[in-house]
Amino acid sequence: MTPRDDVHALPPAYRATREDLLGFLPEERVICDPLRRLALGTDASFYRLVPQLVVRVRTAEEVARLLGAAARRALPVTFRAAGTSLSGQAVSDSILAVVAGAFRGARILDGGARIVLEPGVIGADANALLAPYGRKLGPDPASIGACMIGGIAANNASGMCCGTAQNSYRTVESMKLVLADGTPLDTADPASRAAFAARRPDVVEGLAALRDEIAADPVLARRIADKYRIKNTTGYSLNAFLDYRDPIDILLHLMIGSEGTLAFIAEITFQTVPEQPHKASALAFYPDVEQAARATMLLERAPVAAVELMDRASLRSVEGKPGMPTGLAGLPPDAAALLIETRAADPAALALQIDATLRAMAPVPTLAPVAFTDRKAEFERLWDIRRGLFPAVGAARRIGTTVVIEDVAFPMMHLAEGTVALQRLMRAHGYDEGIIFGHALDGNLHFVFTQDFATETEVRRYAAFMDEVCAMVATRFDGSLKGEHGTGRNVAPFVELEWGPKAHGLMKRLKALLDPRGLLNPGVILSDDARSHLRNLKPLPRAHDIIDRCIECGFCEPRCPSRDLTLTPRQRIVARREIARLEATGEDPERRERLEADYAYLGDETCATDGLCATACPVGIDTGNHTKWLRSQRSGGRGAAEWASEHFAGTVAGMRGTLRAADAAHAVLGTRLMGALARGLRAASGGKVPLWNPEMPRASAPVARPHRDGSPGALRAVYFPSCIARTMGPARGDAEGVEVHRAMSSLLAKAGYDAVFPEGLEGLCCGLAFESKGFLAQADAKARELEEALVAASEGGKLPIVFDTSPCAYRMRKVATRITALDPVEFIHRHLLPRLSIERVPGPIALHVPCSAVKLGLTETFRAVASACAERVALPREVGCCGFAGDRGFTHPELNASALAPLRGALPEGCAAGYSSSRTCEIGLSLHSGVPYRALAALVDRCASGAAADVALASAAGAEAEPGS
Repeated sequence: MTPRDDVHALPPAYRATREDLLGFLPEERVICDPLRRLALGTDASFYRLVPQLVVRVRTAEEVARLLGAAARRALPVTFRAAGTSLSGQAVSDSILAVVAGAFRGARILDGGARIVLEPGVIGADANALLAPYGRKLGPDPASIGACMIGGIAANNASGMCCGTAQNSYRTVESMKLVLADGTPLDTADPASRAAFAARRPDVVEGLAALRDEIAADPVLARRIADKYRIKNTTGYSLNAFLDYRDPIDILLHLMIGSEGTLAFIAEITFQTVPEQPHKASALAFYPDVEQAARATMLLERAPVAAVELMDRASLRSVEGKPGMPTGLAGLPPDAAALLIETRAADPAALALQIDATLRAMAPVPTLAPVAFTDRKAEFERLWDIRRGLFPAVGAARRIGTTVVIEDVAFPMMHLAEGTVALQRLMRAHGYDEGIIFGHALDGNLHFVFTQDFATETEVRRYAAFMDEVCAMVATRFDGSLKGEHGTGRNVAPFVELEWGPKAHGLMKRLKALLDPRGLLNPGVILSDDARSHLRNLKPLPRAHDIIDRCIECGFCEPRCPSRDLTLTPRQRIVARREIARLEATGEDPERRERLEADYAYLGDETCATDGLCATACPVGIDTGNHTKWLRSQRSGGRGAAEWASEHFAGTVAGMRGTLRAADAAHAVLGTRLMGALARGLRAASGGKVPLWNPEMPRASAPVARPHRDGSPGALRAVYFPSCIARTMGPARGDAEGVEVHRAMSSLLAKAGYDAVFPEGLEGLCCGLAFESKGFLAQADAKARELEEALVAASEGGKLPIVFDTSPCAYRMRKVATRITALDPVEFIHRHLLPRLSIERVPGPIALHVPCSAVKLGLTETFRAVASACAERVALPREVGCCGFAGDRGFTHPELNASALAPLRGALPEGCAAGYSSSRTCEIGLSLHSGVPYRALAALVDRCASGAAADVALASAAGAEAEPGS
């Protein structure tokens, strides 16, 4: 279970602070074991600091008390949201306060014109809430699917389309703050503002004095104004002193981009921006980056939402990837491209904007005619080029090196010259594989390269490069050393170079005013150490082929069902790398053994191996496959697995017998006594006995093999009832539930299909149950056996083959080479619905798409089938993988409970049932939602009555969808 904390290994000040924290926080939220301190303390940057304490905070009051406890012993505190920051803003060697997993409150105001968010809300989730209103957040960082509101605000994140007009600074309306001394402030509440002024007059007066000092210095004021004509996140947001008079309003805007160094953002209200429904994109090719930059300058006044520049190295890095446009490989060696997007409220306006854009860019010749497309599939393919750049470098890097992504901005008049100068510097310092791309419309460029920090020679090379880049950008072109990624640790020593001594001195006074003891995120934004950006560099040692490509960006984390329980995929990889490093060096064997022991529960036992991490990973890493490999290295249970594989019919019969016995006991004892007995047995066994729950299925009835018509021309399909379907029937309390194999057989018959079953059905299995436990040889043997039977049954693949359980279909789709296994909902949508007449059920239903179907890209197919059968369909965004993971819902029920914690509150009012396509998932979903979940095939069968061509899909098109689903 959860590892013990190393309390006695803590330095005395931290040990005493931990005791203070336990006075108001539960022990499980004050973490000091070595594995989780390392794993939870890692962010997306190339810096590594290991905190002494990791504290999971859930309220502003807890933050205030934490700051008070830390201040009593002068211990620094760093706030952490998603940890996707690239500049080292979210790492600490002291106390790390983690908001992820909490602070998820969100409220829509004024019909979507404003939104109130807590710092733990993921940016994409906020946009999903706003989508029904035709609105979105202004900031649109590339990491919006993983980064959280706290980080978006604290780093003044922007992105490809928001520029400087719609970034966090321009769209923030109010905040709730907690200052370093615990003082609260709600900038939207007049009473709170007055109370703050009375309690902290030093802050109010100090801010007013800085404001007046700047106003009295026209040269300084003009310097500040000029610095924010382009993107700039270097240092503090000094423009707040020019843009606002009231000290509280100044403080509010100083918090944007403050990177956790001035106060804690407990809540933020943003003004939202319209989400234009009509879009068109074009990819324009130019002879070189200078010409592309010249064209960008012409587009500055055109009706465009985004202009992304990509140099030849960028295009080369993705030209061989699947789905890329043809012709990239044939471009000249110095070519560059602009990816241009325009957006409008209606098609007519879009057409006018396309014409205006083409006229604006016409004076700069292109290598080929420019053509805009408003087809979503086509323009998404163009944007896939841009999205793939950073991952492409990460995937191709040499093991042991890290990916560095730096971020600068030039005044538009210097964009062309600055881009060429940056190219030359990269080549001069040996970064020939580096790429340059970015938000050209804002003069904002990213340059990405790989760097080895393992040797002093390589560190010196990086240091020399950074010195020259900073001098070139800040001195020669008066640009921004950080356009949108925040100052962090890697530019903190260069803030004075960019801003000059006077403005830098003002920033230091501001920091001292709000954090006089320097305890909030020290070393970030401001640093007196000229080499601080070269210290505490993160090692990335070789660990395993599956995970060595990981760049630790954290994009995977929102998809992981164990993220609020134990570790995420990124954190598992961090831990495995450290274990591998210790094993390779022979250093500290006692520490390595401790990490391995703690990893057993944190990393292995609570990994659902669902593979959804790979769907969000920029380089496609499936950490679940690594977990399966680790399990395969253990020798325990291999004999039993071999026996079960060879006697699978008996194994299935035994499982049915166990379910019958459990159901009989349930019938005699009742739910309450049965639950108490189950909990007692599990406790007595030390957690080794699986935990029964009231949704435990009864044994399934035998699979009926209906008489086949056999007439010439009759439709036929091979139907494989999975071992789960052959074993598990509905739960005792589900009066409407039916076995999924009965529903599938009925549906096939209604649609006029004869079901063909493979020979030796009872002994067949796809091998998934073996694979998930690490018995890979047995898994593959069962899959080969099943494939042979399905090849024969389908007459060599001539007949369609349908499974009734999504995970089994996915596994066979992945491993079989001679057949194509169809997911049950995919088969229903493609083959059955056009032949059925459907009568919808009233009221809302819930839908859950299993991980396997998500990976097959079937989410919209599930929605279409459900919408054909129900008037309203809710697909809760808050829930991803259910965490049941085969049998882990019984062996590690806390994983399922944690993954589904948001489910009950996410269901629409009046929802009486849910549907999925995985019997084990349905057990956990029923348990934690309070409504029965059944097979979606059963709902279709209930709604279907006889054969009638082309009826159901037409009715599905008019279905009402839940907002944000």
